[in-house]
Amino acid sequence: MWPEEATQLVQADRSLTELTAVGPFTATFIRTWLRDEPDTPAPPPIRSGFMTLARARAVVAAHPEWRSALRADHQMHTEETDGSSSIDDMAVAAAALGRARIAITDHSKTLRITNGMDEPRLAAQGRLIDERNLRGDPPRVLKAIEMDLTPEGAGDMDAEALARLDLVLGAFHSKLRLKDDQTDRYLRALANPDIDVLAHPRGRIYNFRLGLTCDWVRVAGRAAELGTALEIDAYPDRQDLDVERLGIVAAQGAWVSIGTDAHTPDELAYLEIGVAAAIEGGVGRERVLNCLSDDALAAHVGAVRARKQTSGDDATSTIASRRG
Repeated sequence: MWPEEATQLVQADRSLTELTAVGPFTATFIRTWLRDEPDTPAPPPIRSGFMTLARARAVVAAHPEWRSALRADHQMHTEETDGSSSIDDMAVAAAALGRARIAITDHSKTLRITNGMDEPRLAAQGRLIDERNLRGDPPRVLKAIEMDLTPEGAGDMDAEALARLDLVLGAFHSKLRLKDDQTDRYLRALANPDIDVLAHPRGRIYNFRLGLTCDWVRVAGRAAELGTALEIDAYPDRQDLDVERLGIVAAQGAWVSIGTDAHTPDELAYLEIGVAAAIEGGVGRERVLNCLSDDALAAHVGAVRARKQTSGDDATSTIASRRG
């Protein structure tokens, strides 16, 4: 998360103590490492494919045509579940960063560890969001949710409650350490008619969890057919999807949605990591939900929902699937 790479400071003969949390001892250690180990070995898979903030900012700066992607953040949490701040606090902080649209995506009721929301709480939050939008204070706030998905692809919220939202993210939060191929699990989730975005698809976390595996060509291809977007979670420890898999997503023509997964106002600044991943993965801006206007996003979501509801696909509905 340093604003500059340590190697840049060393090459410029600057003190590494300029970097946050680096004292004289650590500075000496880093300099010695860079001098004695110029060919640093590749990190293990659980720590590979992660981009530094400094790298992300350089990539975004070199592609000014992507500024529109930085105007929308499609995942964040508030004190209603496991975040630290109110809707207004997150919105004000987002506006200061130039965001024109944000989605409030607190967790759903099955994820009790986060104080997940049930339908009445979701409706009450929606009324607060409507009131704020009527005041006209930027940014525009989308009514949304990060709904928990079972391994079978079913959600835990009433379909009518979800239909009133602007954006529905679905996410796996259980059985994330399975090592066998999870392609069918992904295909069921993508076909769920209630979700618009599959959030942090792999479920990986830096140096903690490798995440799920699947046939990404099949998964991205099916996402493209259905219109369900795959998320680029820009939180530094997640960066999910990574650049390698985004190359597959781009080749298959699937949509992506970028969100910081912020739980505090300070974490809203991470959006550049997700945008840089999209750029380096070769994703076209015409396939990024963040680049759509408010009206275009609403039209796109409405069209995808209608198509999934009437496609005749063996899609997994929310309540019906849970009740068998």
